[in-house]
Amino acid sequence: MSIKLNANEIRYIALFENMTGATVKDCIIDDENGKIIFVVKEGDMGLAIGKKGATVSKVQNAVDKGVEIVEFSEDVTKFVTNLIAPAQIQGVKISQKANGETIAIITADNQNKRIAIGKNGQNIEKAKLIAKRQHNISDIILK
Repeated sequence: MSIKLNANEIRYIALFENMTGATVKDCIIDDENGKIIFVVKEGDMGLAIGKKGATVSKVQNAVDKGVEIVEFSEDVTKFVTNLIAPAQIQGVKISQKANGETIAIITADNQNKRIAIGKNGQNIEKAKLIAKRQHNISDIILK
């Protein structure tokens, strides 16, 4: 599945990669919440964050927005787990609906469900958007 990036997203990716040395697979500008979400290559999370968060702080100052980083994984269950972090989940089950759509079913306790959903549902909506863009997952369901 190919992702179409606009000029601003491409600029942010170039800036992020220059400042961190991490490889970016995707970039989403969330104007509503005033942040930019970067999906970095598996194994580049440390580079992206930097020692004690120094690198990500520099990027935040440069773009004058909040920055969120998610580590990519070819393993769909691991990727969904990364999307839901910092919520601690008990399990992820990937299944196909009869119409061919792929859904992720996440099991978590009530405290972690609240973290996964986020204020006004923003965390779960962000996770659904990125999961759709990266692994063609049409829905994420919390149980």
